[in-house]
Order: sequence, then C-alpha cells, then structure tokens
Amino acid sequence: MRSFRKRPNHEGETMRASRILLILLACAGAAFATGQKAELDAVVSKPSVDVRSHPDFASARVATLKRNAPVKIAAQQGLWYRLALADKPGYVRVNDVRVAYAGVAANDNSVLFSGKSGAGRASETAGVRGLDENDLRTAYANGAQLAKMESYRVSPAAAAAYAGSHRLADTTVAYATELQPADGNKSGGMTQAQKKSGFALARGLLSQIGGGLSGKADSAADVAESTIGKSEAEQSEEEQALGPLLAARILGARPLWQDDAAQRRVNTIGRWVASHSSRPQLPWTFGVIDSADVNAFAAPGGYVLMTRGLYQLLDSDAEVAAVLGHEISHIVQRDHYNVIRKQEIASTGKSAALRNVRTGGGIAGGYAREFVERNGAAVMLTSLDRGAEYRSDEAAQVYLARSGYNPLALYSVLQKMASLGNQSARMAQMFKTHPALGDRLDQIDRRGYGALERYTDRQ
Repeated sequence: MRSFRKRPNHEGETMRASRILLILLACAGAAFATGQKAELDAVVSKPSVDVRSHPDFASARVATLKRNAPVKIAAQQGLWYRLALADKPGYVRVNDVRVAYAGVAANDNSVLFSGKSGAGRASETAGVRGLDENDLRTAYANGAQLAKMESYRVSPAAAAAYAGSHRLADTTVAYATELQPADGNKSGGMTQAQKKSGFALARGLLSQIGGGLSGKADSAADVAESTIGKSEAEQSEEEQALGPLLAARILGARPLWQDDAAQRRVNTIGRWVASHSSRPQLPWTFGVIDSADVNAFAAPGGYVLMTRGLYQLLDSDAEVAAVLGHEISHIVQRDHYNVIRKQEIASTGKSAALRNVRTGGGIAGGYAREFVERNGAAVMLTSLDRGAEYRSDEAAQVYLARSGYNPLALYSVLQKMASLGNQSARMAQMFKTHPALGDRLDQIDRRGYGALERYTDRQ
C-alpha cells in the first residue's frame, strides 16, 4: 500500500513567519520608543546665558539666550545640561536654566535624571505607600539593623584616603553662621547638675544664717534655678544618646537597602564632608534605607539616613555629598535636638523639663529618652522653620566647597527633585517638611555664591 505524506505548505509558513517578524519589529520599535529619553521643559533663569558647543567654558559659544526663553533639556553631563536647540545641541550650566515642574507628577521626564547611584530609576507606584509619620511613630527599634548601619562607619583617615584618590582639594572656607560648640573641657564649664548643686547650696546657706528667701523672691529663685542651661558636654552626650535611638526606630520602619557598595559609599563621602564641619568629632554614621520615597533624615549626634529613592536619583559623588551636607548641617546646628527639647518643655512645663536632670545618666536616662519611647522617630518628620532649611542649603554648599566638590551640585540635586513634579507621591513627606523646591532654588539665586563663586568651575 502506497503511503502519502502531506506536502508542506511553504506559502502558509512564509506568511506566518512574516507576521511574526512584523510583530517582533513592532515590539522592538515600541520598546525603543519607550526607552527614548524624553526632553525636559525648562526656562532660562538668568538675564543672559551663553550656550557652549561642549560642556566646557573654553568651547565655542553657539548661542546666547535671554531670561525666560523656553528650552528643552535633552541630557545632563556632569554639572552641564545639553539643550536641544533648533539647529544644533548646546550646553549650559545647571543653574542657568530652571526645570519647569509646576503641577506635574512626572513619569517619563524623570528618566533624564535616573542617576548612576543605583540599578536604574526607582519606579513610582501609586499602590505602594511611602514612609510616613505614623510609621516612624509606631515602629519598634531594630537593634540588628542599627548595628549593621554602624558597621559601615568610616574613619576620618579612610575618608581622607578616598579624597586623596579622587583629587579632592581640602579647602578653607569661612562660614559665620555655622554653630561653633564651646569646648567644655578647655573652658572649665560646669555641668547643669553642678550649677544646680551650687545654687541649692547657696540657698541652704542663706537659710541657715537667717537670710532665706520667701514669697516672690523664692519663686524668682525657683525660676532662675530651672533655667540653668546645660554644658556643651551634656548637650553633646544627650545628642549622642538620642541619635542611635532615633536611627533604630527609622530602621524599624524601613531596613537598610541591601547594597553594600551604596552603604560604604555614603559613609565614605559623608565622613569626608562631616570632617569639614565644625563638629568632626561626632560618631558620623550614614545609611540608605529601602524606601522608594525621596527623602533624608538627620538624627542628633551624627546619624544620617537617606532613602533608596533619593540615592538612585543622584549621579556623582558631589550630588551625594550635597544631600548629606544638608543633613549634616541640621545635626551641626542641633535642629532636631532643639525640637525635642522644645516639645518636651511644651508638654511637661518649662520648670519640670529643665529640672529633670539625672547626673551621669544624660538624656538616655531622663525625660528625652522617655520622649523617644512615647513618640518614636516621628520627630524626624517635624517641619523645621524655613530659615533652618535655607541655612542648611547654604551650609551644604559651603561643605561642598570645603571638601573639594563643586557647590553647584546642590542646585543639580534640587533640579532633579523638581523634575519629579510637585505632586509626586514619592516626595509627599519632603513637601510637608521643606519649603517648595522653587523657593529653595530662588533663595540660592538671590543669595548668590559670593566667596564660593571661585569653586563653581570645579568639574
């Protein structure tokens, strides 16, 4: 019996192959289109701006733009923006134009600023709730994560070695606003407990010799005693007891990001920058927590945490240094430490709060520790006054210059955050606790760079 095999339908197979090829090409085209970097709208923010042919002041001028001229940013290269001009591309500095962001929750535009600090841009997902005040208030302290964070701590010598390998110039820059803590050991200052003890002894002696106080005079003496301030050593001890308590609570809400290189990097850069503050002796410790939010926290005593979302937005070491420098300033100036003191005074009464001192125990054994136990780390999302935030921006630029970086790096960071839009869910908490990004950029422009101008040419 003769068998017959079905002849292959070559024409049909060819048609199917063609359809598959067309589908693949269409998908590839869509993927390519999706991967294209969008152009960012911006406007010229100076009276006149020269556009260069390359990201170099020595390169040829290809155009001159006037204030408020609309432009499109095609890419960023260092502290330069590449503009998509009508005839040819050109370059301007990051502070020559202002990113347009009002009323936008950006998605595709922010791909321009994906950064090199992480594996791509952190996605913004509406269904993922960010780190909020309730998280920080209710989270338990995570001692294991705190110990891990502290294990990444870098010595000043190691930070200096990093700076040497990166040719960062150690620069002296005066900054009159920076807090200069008094050296209690050199000045021979008495502790608060010693002052109160002496005050009580004097009152006792007056009583024994018949010169005791009564009535209004006695009440006045009570007030005088209650307002006796703490020594520099006591304040520093309290800060350093508070720092790990608050950091452990933050880490209880969100753990460290599992990226050893990132943790080492922020500690190395942070330690180098902190060494150029007025408080280099603090046990400076830095960490990146696993949160897509764009935010950072400065706990008293030298503990700084930034979110993964913010870290991944950054590019250069200078931009990382800019963010850390802002937070370092809050610690140097004792901003959150003073907030805790004020909140305790408001809740317990001035006399009770200021008298509550335990000799040798510091804040860890007194009312402020109880404050942390009651409120967790929610104080880290307490809004500071605008002046404190503007001052920390200024200090960050000073620290950048002192550490060998370009002060413009902070401007670059603020522009990147602005590109995310002023309705970005990832920045909700930052918007609650900081002035608007446009206001911060305006303040920098109004203040100018003054003595820092000479350092804005650094690469």
